[in-house]
Amino acid sequence: MKRIPVFSKFLGLALLTLFMVMPLVAQEDITYQMPPKEIADLVDTPRNPGLMISPDSKFALVVEIPSLPSIKELAQPELKLAGLRINPATNGPSALGTTYFKKIKIKNLSTLNEIPITGLPEDAQITDMTFSPDSQKVAFANTRENGIELWCVNVADGKAVKLTEPILNSVSGSAFEWLSDSKRLVCLSILKDRPKAPVKDLTPKGPVVQSNEGKVSPVRTFPDMLTCKYDEELFIYYGTSQMMIVDINGQQKNVGKPGLIEYVNPSPNAAYFMVSIVKQPFSYIYPAEMFPHSYEIWDIEGNFVKQLFDMPMMDYLPISNDAAPRGPRNFSWRADAPAVLYWAETQDNSDPTKEVEFRDKIFFLEAPFTGQPKEGPGTKYRYYGIQWGNGKMAFIRQGWWKTRKNRTDLFQPDSPATPTKVIFDLSSEDRYSDPGRFISTLNQYGRSVLLTVDNGKSLMLMGRGSSPEGDRPFIDKYSLETGKIIRLWRSEAPYYENPMAVIDPVKQLVITSREGAKIQPNYYIRDLKSKKLKQITFFPHPYPALKDVEKQLIKYKRPDGVELSGNLYLPVGYKKTDGPLPVLMWAYPAEFKTKSAAGQVSDSPYRFIRISWASPILWLTRGYAIFDNPAMPIIGEGKQEPNDTYIEQLVADAQAAIDKLVEMGVGDKNRMSIGGHSYGAFMTANLLAHSRLFAAGVARSGAYNRTLTPFGFQAEERDLWQAPDTYVKMSPFMYADKVQDALLLIHGQNDNNTGTFPIQSERFFQALKGKGATTRLVMLPFESHGYYARESIMHVLWETDTWLEKYVKNKK
Repeated sequence: MKRIPVFSKFLGLALLTLFMVMPLVAQEDITYQMPPKEIADLVDTPRNPGLMISPDSKFALVVEIPSLPSIKELAQPELKLAGLRINPATNGPSALGTTYFKKIKIKNLSTLNEIPITGLPEDAQITDMTFSPDSQKVAFANTRENGIELWCVNVADGKAVKLTEPILNSVSGSAFEWLSDSKRLVCLSILKDRPKAPVKDLTPKGPVVQSNEGKVSPVRTFPDMLTCKYDEELFIYYGTSQMMIVDINGQQKNVGKPGLIEYVNPSPNAAYFMVSIVKQPFSYIYPAEMFPHSYEIWDIEGNFVKQLFDMPMMDYLPISNDAAPRGPRNFSWRADAPAVLYWAETQDNSDPTKEVEFRDKIFFLEAPFTGQPKEGPGTKYRYYGIQWGNGKMAFIRQGWWKTRKNRTDLFQPDSPATPTKVIFDLSSEDRYSDPGRFISTLNQYGRSVLLTVDNGKSLMLMGRGSSPEGDRPFIDKYSLETGKIIRLWRSEAPYYENPMAVIDPVKQLVITSREGAKIQPNYYIRDLKSKKLKQITFFPHPYPALKDVEKQLIKYKRPDGVELSGNLYLPVGYKKTDGPLPVLMWAYPAEFKTKSAAGQVSDSPYRFIRISWASPILWLTRGYAIFDNPAMPIIGEGKQEPNDTYIEQLVADAQAAIDKLVEMGVGDKNRMSIGGHSYGAFMTANLLAHSRLFAAGVARSGAYNRTLTPFGFQAEERDLWQAPDTYVKMSPFMYADKVQDALLLIHGQNDNNTGTFPIQSERFFQALKGKGATTRLVMLPFESHGYYARESIMHVLWETDTWLEKYVKNKK
């Protein structure tokens, strides 16, 4: 008898098994589907225009919001290099996630006349709209098939002119910025007579090798990294720019030498540039922003003046929200001076656990940059930024994530070494105590500085005004002498009115956006003294079918006493006598250090009902009660880490929400569904893995196995080896065998969000399928972390509606 090799037996058995199960696991042959008409119509409804107010508050750009793009736009070529996504045809960002505006108009806020913009090409694709400092011009980029052009519009008559051919280099962000004279712009362009892009040699010259010799280099799971020498060549090719100055007549002048220029920051007096240049060696595990950089000062002619810092690769940073790079960082210009650079330097050697008097110190260097830097104030916590005044005062902001501290100090810029004065010392979690932000205006350099009133004795504050009744935005006056705060105005029920800009601080005229639960948002000029309102836009209600929807801010408690809240929406015409409804909850968990902060209300019952394709409110049209953004706090008081009891708290949050809806008689406890996006998808999977509270779940673009994000995720700062039990317990992948209710998984095939690689959904689906769960995996071609194309979005809505109809509304 002939002996059969063992491996042949196994191969035959494997093939037999494969043929037996193929009908069960084969991919469905499906085309893009459309959701029910009532949902599709809401998604396709044109949104009301947006408003961009000019620096002097006399004009506004009225920007028409474009409809959803087609999948064909997403299918354009795309390069993924060092954390960037590049369209090689345009030398700009890929189409994915880029919103191109087609139509813009100018509105005179005094006369309310609209000025159409003329001279644009019919196929305009507009991005990066920016008013000049004097408010007389608007610059923007126009993307063509072969590149990106710079355009300029004259505000007075709306005439648009093209300033450059399609030569802008926008791979690192906006490729232009106004100089303070409002007559010139500094731009980044591709190189003239650039050769064709490098061609990949299909025959490798050797392996790709990375090594580490004992150096501690924790790294988060960044997407779209360089993978080989060819990627490096492409990164250099598309990232290399020539800086140029372009005037409003189209005259162009090259400035300095070309290089991997990440960004350019002109001085307020337009005499110097602070230039950030990416350097080699590159990394295959870190994005471009963490590559070595040279920070330099050039003069207006492009001559090298001084190197500020030669920054090495940032591969040493600990996984901590309170960590900061060693050496100088955050280079910028004083807004209240012609040409004075300032920056922060860590004093703890990038070690947040080190005990030091100051975490950071600020340094100043004045033109012509030949002297030694002047030492400025130190910060008790990590430096967050500076808000400049009139040369005699400035506010320095600092904070510490670990304790949620948030502090604002006053200091004297002309005597920077003098002690600072604490103005606000608060918890970043405490919404109710938030004093708001100081209002700014533009100075002679077109830079943002503090707005002063009462002959320089007072400032103005603007805030969201969170309270137990909901957000009520306000405007206050702050005395620099006494620190006393006087309330000038606060939004009153039944409206939600949000201040946008101060037109006249003496007359106290303010532009606001005003809305109600059933009242379409529009813009007004409010006189704070007389309380009179002048409406300046007249946008109609975009969703007449939903104008009678009832919205309620619901408050309830968790079993441990934590206050919770969320927004409940009920279908038009619904009455409690109709009986309890199927429910769709859509949520996103958040970490807190105190129970009191976790229980604070974070919205307003008077906000207008806004609809987007991602909103669960769409399912009102299908007869569901919608509980939108029910609070899902995860609390870790004192030294306790929130995530160590993540599962227990999450289930308690969900149980409390369900109990409230059932108690009210509007929710059917047997027909509850839960959904979320990203960290909300992670939440959804965990709730189905650790409870039977929901009939079904919808999880979009989530991460489900925390061992694949071993150096932290979301607000978790410990790594896998420091908290292995927490990582495992929080991974629904590890509990796939416990999922007994229907779970729909949706993910973009090109997800570029840190940690939420498509493999997360693919492997979780395989685990669920292997354990016999009711589940479905939908992978969207060309889509990233958020979804963009109309075909993709409509199909997501069809999948979701079909899932909810089968496993929730009509649950057997």
